[in-house]
Amino acid sequence: MATMKSVTTGAQNHIDLVDVERPVPGPKDVLMKIRACGICGTDTFFLHLGGMPAGADGSMRSIPLGHEPAGEIVEVGAEVTELKVGDRVVVNPQGVPSGIIGCGGEHGGMSEYLLLEDAEIGKTVAVFPDTVPYDVASLNEPMAVARHCVNRSEAKPTDKVVVFGAGPIGLGATIWLKLRGVEHVVVADVIPERLETALAVGADAVINSATEDVTARLTELHGQAANALGQPRAGTDIYIDAAGVAAVFNATVDAAKWGARLVMVAVQKKGADIDLGGMLRSELTLIASQGYPTEIFEVTPELVEHHERFAKLISHRVPFLDAERAFELAMTPGAAEKVVVTFE
Repeated sequence: MATMKSVTTGAQNHIDLVDVERPVPGPKDVLMKIRACGICGTDTFFLHLGGMPAGADGSMRSIPLGHEPAGEIVEVGAEVTELKVGDRVVVNPQGVPSGIIGCGGEHGGMSEYLLLEDAEIGKTVAVFPDTVPYDVASLNEPMAVARHCVNRSEAKPTDKVVVFGAGPIGLGATIWLKLRGVEHVVVADVIPERLETALAVGADAVINSATEDVTARLTELHGQAANALGQPRAGTDIYIDAAGVAAVFNATVDAAKWGARLVMVAVQKKGADIDLGGMLRSELTLIASQGYPTEIFEVTPELVEHHERFAKLISHRVPFLDAERAFELAMTPGAAEKVVVTFE
């Protein structure tokens, strides 16, 4: 029996690097050799839990991790005609029948090999050229999340936008907004190094929300407007929450003009008391953005075209056999922007 190494959830806040049976593709499947896999906040969420709930008794089960893989096809089932050995591919984690890859499904992308059942271009995988490094290609899935958020915002070129949170999703949204032709995009965060990255990928201005008055700075950058009562507010049209903290809602309600929109893409880490009266006075529209209903492979051609720009989102590249350090970096607040695990 051929085996491979795979990362699974271990004890709470720890991974296990285990030997498991190497999958064998069926007639409609392909086997992918992983070359790079990003670490997502969802991975660290499962680690904080110690796995995934297994039943009503509160017990947890270990799960394979990794849903941001890029790699090379090494085996092809007899009935697969669109794909061939050697194709470089990115994956739709939600496109296989055995459950979401790396999020409770049978397989995880943080493994030496990944079985892709019912492999089909445009549904399960997309092929990318060898001009794009594998580590940058592994950003395809999180950049689809960021793209859906921007699509949900319906931002127009004349809009003025602020993105809260300069992590991978916030920075990805910034890139997509600028590629969409949006006139002015501001990024707010509390970590200076992340704000430097925001400027490097195309933000027009940044705000250190730990030291600056957000409303005053947005008014300076986007002009002055008013809410429904005529009270002075910033001229910002769209607020994007890619941070997942209550302070973003508070800052938005404090600054929002009449008819502004708030797009929530980050998972809220704690419940927040929201000033509903303030939302009413601005007729603030709250828009939720979840996943990537159509965007998972829509983003691939532009990721390929602008791969050098997207590469700036990666702060750490860590070898697979040092995966424990990679996850420690990802779980330490402020230690890393985007961690990608690389494979030989």
